Amino acid sequence: MEKRRVVCPNCDSINAVPVNRPAEAAKCGRCHAKLFQGTPAELDAARLERHIANSDIPVVVDFWAPWCGPCRAMAPIFAQAAKTIEPRARFAKVNVDENPEAARRYGVQGIPALLAFSEGKVVARQAGLTDANTLHGWVERLVVCSNPG
Repeated sequence: MEKRRVVCPNCDSINAVPVNRPAEAAKCGRCHAKLFQGTPAELDAARLERHIANSDIPVVVDFWAPWCGPCRAMAPIFAQAAKTIEPRARFAKVNVDENPEAARRYGVQGIPALLAFSEGKVVARQAGLTDANTLHGWVERLVVCSNPG
């Protein structure tokens, strides 16, 4: 039976989710939280690394800061994308003020910055505030590319 690795947004355990079962109902084997909650996971640098290194679905990360007006405007758009696109992709947010090393590691020079990871590597970037349709289309293309067939 084919399985996909999915990292729990609650306890960061790596779970094997059978592809022939509804992912929306999948729960963590360790903490029993839903693996897909329809909201972006708030991650620090260490948790971010665990998610991108151990996930078989794309991980879309919003690098942001609380003082940033465009970041605050982007937040509900990003949250809505998480609600409609999960479980085909994981959505996460990283506060660059609290995690400057993560921003440096991935070359984030301005915020908001969206980075998409697949197989542990950055596969796409989107700089600045974007509207819901553009974000949705951008992520949908990533999902299709990472899950051919």
